Amino acid sequence: MSEQPLQEDLPRVIEELEEKCRELPDNFFAHHHLALVYRKAGRVDDAILELKRCLEIDEQSVEAHVNLGAIYFEKGDLDHALAANEAALKILPESAQSYANIGLIWQQRGEVDKAIEAYTNAIRHDPKLATAWLNLATAQLMAENFDLALKAAKEVIKLEPDFPMAQNNLAVALYYAKNFQEARDAAQKAKRMGYPVDPRFIEAIEKEL
Repeated sequence: MSEQPLQEDLPRVIEELEEKCRELPDNFFAHHHLALVYRKAGRVDDAILELKRCLEIDEQSVEAHVNLGAIYFEKGDLDHALAANEAALKILPESAQSYANIGLIWQQRGEVDKAIEAYTNAIRHDPKLATAWLNLATAQLMAENFDLALKAAKEVIKLEPDFPMAQNNLAVALYYAKNFQEARDAAQKAKRMGYPVDPRFIEAIEKEL
């Protein structure tokens, strides 16, 4: 289904789910589904209320805590986003997604070492979590740990070879590793995939060849 028809259907879907929640006020899944649809419709405050209702029904729901944290992060409310993901970890200490989300929060705050630690924990619990490897590569670049950034970037490519941002991160890591030809190849591939590679970066590579 294309995105446009789905967007057009959202009011109808919301109406049906709201009715279901009225009929089944203690049904966790009805409220959680409604929260996700609210979020998709851009009704983030309503989504937060529904997720809080989910946690009233089941305070041990890791998924509700994680989704609540994601919405707070999107709103720029990093304190509540961190608290929600930490609550998820108290319930499920091996939650890789919670660690990955916490990494993003620390990275947003400029706490790069804490971000790296969080991403590393995410990968320890789920070595196939491509977004954690991707963000770890970015954080390692920010920390100027270029060898570690290259290692992380290569891991993303193994997991998601058609991930445009991963190709761009790989290009940056290769550039700092002074593998300029490979950096150009990766940057060109990212560009072909539709990633907006910085023209100044392309120019910097070309000057080294």
